Amino acid sequence: MNKTTFKISKMDCPSEENLIRMKLEGHSNIEHLEFDIPNRQLTVFHHDNIEGIETAIHDLKLGDTLLSTETIDPSDPNNNFKIDADSSHKKDAKQRKLLWIVLVINFAFFIIEMSTGLISRSMGLVADSLDMLADSLVYGISLFAVGGTVIKKKRIARIAGYFQITLAILGFLEVLRRFFGNEQLPDFSTMIVISILALIANLICLYLLQKSKSKEGEEAHMQASMIFTSNDVIINLGVIVAGILVNWLHSSTPDLIIGSIVFALVIQGAFRILKLSK
Repeated sequence: MNKTTFKISKMDCPSEENLIRMKLEGHSNIEHLEFDIPNRQLTVFHHDNIEGIETAIHDLKLGDTLLSTETIDPSDPNNNFKIDADSSHKKDAKQRKLLWIVLVINFAFFIIEMSTGLISRSMGLVADSLDMLADSLVYGISLFAVGGTVIKKKRIARIAGYFQITLAILGFLEVLRRFFGNEQLPDFSTMIVISILALIANLICLYLLQKSKSKEGEEAHMQASMIFTSNDVIINLGVIVAGILVNWLHSSTPDLIIGSIVFALVIQGAFRILKLSK
């Protein structure tokens, strides 16, 4: 068996992990995947060569670099690799439960941020709601497509990707309309309060998913480097800062800027989802 390690520079939250898992699902020569989100590394235990796997990972445009590849003995306990069907089924069931939890959290905040964003006239909150929806779609594809055919999974990914792009483009158009129009200032207090709640929700999701990966008896991997480099957390902080600037400058421009940035990130994420449909 071979052990190959990749550096995935843009893998900074669990939704990227699920994208990679779905992308590599059809490779029969893969025995096991190990994700280290804090250090942004993926270790693949596989048979035969790595070329096809490397091409599939590179197709997602997540900034991948092959660090090392070596031949190992699966029975060697130092390799931390053991195929246990019963243990694997239990782990899958636990992972599905966690995915349901984070899906519900993300989708709930999509609704909360979308509604409060429209009421408070904040494009930052509306855009952040679409980012929450994007994560929900990734977790949803992971759950609802399990056990389905490859064609079914590709169809779901294609619909989700185009739906996400459509919403983001509509968001851009609304930003332009507000930029050239004479709109009321967004409610900065709503922006800040809801973004703080969304930030807490994202940190809870990160904690739950990283805790599930920690070894028995060890603490969850909650290094500050992971928390503060996560795109989701950075976006939440960006909307909070925009809300403060809206109040300070008495201008909607900071809100429109953060909204545009997040819409661009949502479109980028949509193209990654579309990669799954190929």
